[in-house]
Amino acid sequence: MDRKALIIGASGQIGSELVATLRGRIGNQNVVASDIKEPDNGSELLNGPFEVLDVMNGELLKAIVEKHQITEVYLLAALLSATAEKKPMFAWQLNMDGLFNVLNLAKEGSLKKVFWPSSIAVFGPSSPKYLTPQVTVMEPTTVYGISKLAGERWCEYYHKQYGVDVRSIRYPGLISTKSLPGGGTTDYAVDIFYKAKKGEEFTCFLSEETALPMMFMDDAINATLNLMEADKSCLTIHSSYNVASLSFSPRQLTEAIRHIIPNFVVHYKPDFRQAIADTWPASIDDTVARKDWGWKAEYGLQKMVKEMLEKISV
Repeated sequence: MDRKALIIGASGQIGSELVATLRGRIGNQNVVASDIKEPDNGSELLNGPFEVLDVMNGELLKAIVEKHQITEVYLLAALLSATAEKKPMFAWQLNMDGLFNVLNLAKEGSLKKVFWPSSIAVFGPSSPKYLTPQVTVMEPTTVYGISKLAGERWCEYYHKQYGVDVRSIRYPGLISTKSLPGGGTTDYAVDIFYKAKKGEEFTCFLSEETALPMMFMDDAINATLNLMEADKSCLTIHSSYNVASLSFSPRQLTEAIRHIIPNFVVHYKPDFRQAIADTWPASIDDTVARKDWGWKAEYGLQKMVKEMLEKISV
């Protein structure tokens, strides 16, 4: 059977780029983009099939899967960390009900594979701060982190009990030239480039020494598709894989930008997101992903900074 993919949450930071890349690999008509509302005219999402879908509507999801003969789903719809703290009950409902709707379709045999993203938010203040291992203490303190940890356990359960082929990555903060962030604690690392390129000052909502794991979007998309295309027999993790790429603080990112824009000015005014960041790792150990499916990041800090400043539109 040919691959037919459904990407849920296609208008988001990851989804918009994943749609384009996957359509390039398996064909425009074989990748169905979906989101809760229709994209604007001229959107690249409309270069192939598009469906309006609320992932909490299980019946509509099933109908779309059947209509397009979908074989794999990428479930990217979620409320991110900072936004979820403002709407905790809705965040829990969206993040969990959507996952169950997709897992149950896979359990029934409607899907061959599922991709569901987890996050470094599953870790907490009791987790090792540096080179956080694949298996460790996980006591998240945010709604987003709690929902992602619960999701990981359900993914593993569905794999063990029902044979569902579900694959997952614990994404770090993601940095993209094409799409704006959507309410996460690492958003500063995208916003800062727009201010720098405009020649404006930037006020950072994290303290200057708050190091967090990050990843350039090209690496994130490659990691996602490489994991989905890996031989199932090689995979030893059915909850979610650690992946690592960059790890830097706002100060280190500012210094890297100043190599190109020497007079760039940054102020620091930590807000409620600082308390979230303080519970997260500073760096990640991804030995298992490297061993199981050959994961390796391509972007270092200066390479990423150079590409961001060259390619973003302001």
